[in-house]
This record gives sequence, C-alpha cells and structure tokens, in this order.
Amino acid sequence: MSSGAAVFLAFLVVQRLSELVIARRNTARLLAGGAREVAPGHYPLIVALHTGWILCLIWFGYDQAIHPVWLGLFALLQVLRIWILVSLGGRWTTRIIVTDTPLVARGPYRWVSHPNYLLVVLEIAVAPMVLGLFWVAVTFSLLNAGALAIRIRAEDGAIRPDKSGT
Repeated sequence: MSSGAAVFLAFLVVQRLSELVIARRNTARLLAGGAREVAPGHYPLIVALHTGWILCLIWFGYDQAIHPVWLGLFALLQVLRIWILVSLGGRWTTRIIVTDTPLVARGPYRWVSHPNYLLVVLEIAVAPMVLGLFWVAVTFSLLNAGALAIRIRAEDGAIRPDKSGT
C-alpha cells in the first residue's frame, strides 16, 4: 500500500464516519425539538452511493500514487467543508430535516442555494483524481447527479413549497 494513499484514504474514512456521528446527533436533537424529516425513502440510495464510492477508492486506490495538484484542490475543498459546517452549526445533517426557523443565509448560503451539495459534487470528482482514478470520478459523478436530482427536488419542495408547485 502506498503510504500517501493510505493516509488520504484513512482521512476520508475517518472524516465520513465522524460526519455520520455529528449528523446523527444533530438529527436526533432537531427531531426532538419538533423538526421533521422529509423524503427519507431516498436516504438509503445516498448511503449506498457514498459507501460504494469510498469502497472503490479503497479497493482501486490503495496502491496508487498521490497527485499533488488534485490533493491541493481537495484540501481547498475541505476549507469549504468547514465553512459549510460552521455556517449550519447544529442544523447540519445528512438527512433532509425541516424546521420552523428561517433558512440559514450566512456563509456560503448567501451566494449558493445548496453549497453542501456543490461540495459533494466536487469531492466525488476530485478525491478519485488524487489517486489517478479518472473512471471512478466519472462513474460516481454520474451516479451522484442522479441521486442529487432526487434529493434537491425533495428538499426544495419541503423548504420552498412556493417554488416547487406544492
């Protein structure tokens, strides 16, 4: 195993597992406070997609060299990740949770409706390129586009019913 690839892959796994812990905690707290989950039926698709992506990165990338330019771009994306997490605070979760409070309008949410989804799109493409796995980047980018089309439609319908026609 390439030591650079091992460190990169370990970072991804620990990051994603940590985020699941944070998301579970935030989801439980939000639901206990009266929030509601919307469109939970697609969530297993999201989980399967991200699990498959990580497993492909590990299986095909464990012995690959690190491409420094792509790694630098991935590092920049982590700055965006932190900005998003800080902006959403306790409202960040991996599920669609709707509250009766106003939408977050600070941080990157001032300029982009779904900065977290933009980040995920970029990470799904960039992380495989760190390991030179172009086909993983393309395959999972296409799969993610389909999953996000479902998710964003459901989320927008829940938080902006006037724009979804419901």
